[in-house]
Amino acid sequence: MEHKEKTAYDPKETERELYERWEESGFFNPDHLPGKRKEPYIVYMPLPNVTGTLHMGHALDNTLQDIVIRYNRLKGKKTLWFPGTDHAGIATQYVVEKELKKKGISRFEMGRESFIEKVWEWKNQYGDIIYNQLKKLGISADWSRVRFTMDPGYAEEVKKVFIHYYEKSLVYRDKRVVNWCPRCGTSLSELELEYENRKTKLWYIRYPIEGEKNYYITVATTRPETMLGDTAVAVNPKDKRYKDIVGKKVILPITNRTIPVIADEFVDKEFGTGAVKVTPAHDLNDFEIGKRHHLPLIPVINERGKIEEAFEYKGMKSEDARIKIIERLKSEGYWEKEEDYENHVSTCYRCGHVIEPIPSMQWFLNMDGLAKKAIDAVRSKDVIITPKKFEKMYIDWLSHIHDWTISRQIWWGHQLPVWFCGGKNNGESFVVAVEKPQTCPICKECNMEQSTDVLDTWFSSAIWPFAGLSRDDLKKYYPGNTLITARDILNLWVARMIFSGLEFMNRVPFRNVFIHGTILTKEGRRMSKSLGTGIDPLIYIDQYGADATRFGIVWQATGQDIKWDESALSAGKKFANKIWNASRFVLGQIQDMTFQKEMNTRPQTSADKKIIKQLEKTKKDIEKDIESFKFSKALRGFYDFFWHDFCDVYLEISKEQMKSEENEKETKNILFFVLLESLKILHPFMPFITEAIYQKLPEKEKEYLMIETW
Repeated sequence: MEHKEKTAYDPKETERELYERWEESGFFNPDHLPGKRKEPYIVYMPLPNVTGTLHMGHALDNTLQDIVIRYNRLKGKKTLWFPGTDHAGIATQYVVEKELKKKGISRFEMGRESFIEKVWEWKNQYGDIIYNQLKKLGISADWSRVRFTMDPGYAEEVKKVFIHYYEKSLVYRDKRVVNWCPRCGTSLSELELEYENRKTKLWYIRYPIEGEKNYYITVATTRPETMLGDTAVAVNPKDKRYKDIVGKKVILPITNRTIPVIADEFVDKEFGTGAVKVTPAHDLNDFEIGKRHHLPLIPVINERGKIEEAFEYKGMKSEDARIKIIERLKSEGYWEKEEDYENHVSTCYRCGHVIEPIPSMQWFLNMDGLAKKAIDAVRSKDVIITPKKFEKMYIDWLSHIHDWTISRQIWWGHQLPVWFCGGKNNGESFVVAVEKPQTCPICKECNMEQSTDVLDTWFSSAIWPFAGLSRDDLKKYYPGNTLITARDILNLWVARMIFSGLEFMNRVPFRNVFIHGTILTKEGRRMSKSLGTGIDPLIYIDQYGADATRFGIVWQATGQDIKWDESALSAGKKFANKIWNASRFVLGQIQDMTFQKEMNTRPQTSADKKIIKQLEKTKKDIEKDIESFKFSKALRGFYDFFWHDFCDVYLEISKEQMKSEENEKETKNILFFVLLESLKILHPFMPFITEAIYQKLPEKEKEYLMIETW
């Protein structure tokens, strides 16, 4: 750094060039790292959707992972950060369908094969955008190993996993009530739902007791339209108000069918009147009540969210049918009253449409034994979840888990390796096999058709830690060490990777899971592009630089949810300038010297001894903090050391010490040593500026800071 250089650090001049040099070096690849690195350290990247562009959640998640990887690379480990993208079945199909809709085209007009070709075209054009955005953040993942969950080799592994479960009788086909999105036209698991509090009504409806004049039971419901499919009225067996009615029959208004009054402990005595209608075809809890009491299924609403053909309101949307049914109930004397009510409504996590529980033939994965494996892995400390509070959330979900609905009725994804016979049983007989059988083993004559269903995206991503690696890499790099992610996919993805690793590799896929907080707006609202509350981190990178952006993110990442404060980025930019100018000063003093790789400092003065002692303490504290995932604490500790102990105190004392011939050389040695060690410590957090300064150090045999020795 010569005297002509700017006093303010300009990231735009260095970041792109440095990243290109890092990539060209090949050191993101563990197989190319110098020295004898025997101990591997593996981090699995939570797969961004192929539809994705960088948002603040990605920026937080990947910055923390990069800190861990760069730190362990400096510690001399054989570091692999394994990146990839997920095909994101529902999300990707939704995006491509929206594009086609603008041109007046539907996927049904195109046909499945042509539509899939269009999705691949879209993926090839836009699917790698997020990789390039992550590079601007300084992410040091091994891009040579990047995988996509629809790559041919990965797709073969997905088929094998399905067949493995089927042959163990863990995968089965059944008709059950499932969560159905009429907009996306597919089933969803309970973890793929979002919930909204919506103001609605609680309607009170009279169901006459059969054979008794002016005697009725009043039920309370938020969904009068499903009463067409009622097969019982239920009360709590401990509710004394209804003990004389249980076992009798009531007349179902409008349909005039008779249905029984049953007692079931699931019924909440405090809700409404304590009596509820039971519609097993359109409520998951009612479906379970129906199974316990052997009630029939009478479907009322179809896959398009409209009333079935069998009813007089056929073809109407369920909301419109509700209005007509209420009007009729009022006119015929069955309506008693209505109240304002705040309802917890489930919606599709992708398109936001209200979910309709409907009966549907689906494929399920039996979760009993798999859930137990995942629970035992955490209870035995084979997997450690940090912070510990998320252990309870994980175990609670697995302890009350339902069988997993793994089939989806969309076109983009891993098509089930299931082949149906067209010659017998109306296409209900099937075989499960990787390839289409040349001759149908069932009827011996038909041309078998593959199931049109695809697998849930989370089913295929659950095998990411081992299915994405080559056979050679599996031997070297499985199991991994660390997974850093957000709490919203703890059960969707993390739990499923754990039981998948145990099922197929007999080992957990990673030792540590760190769950970081969520970035919220300054007012505490969820960040969302659709809500207009999202922030593009690329704007910050352009304004402040990647290092200052990373600083601002980590500074606020204390483990709790983050109410975003942009001033932390301004502080990061000021800190970058402080580092730059302090380094200019040091380099100005030592520009005529050359230092060996191994420095032996001999502190002479009390100030020398104090700064070395402070440096060593800071280094040990930061090691401990990074290894326990206390990233903000680590950064703040270094900030205090460098700004106050080194810049404010020692640099000023060094100016006086260098005036003395007796102390000059050793003071310069210490200046160099403290600066070099500071660059190493800070490098995982602010990689660009530290590498830029390192390249100017008068040190022999230097290559890149990222492969220096901690």
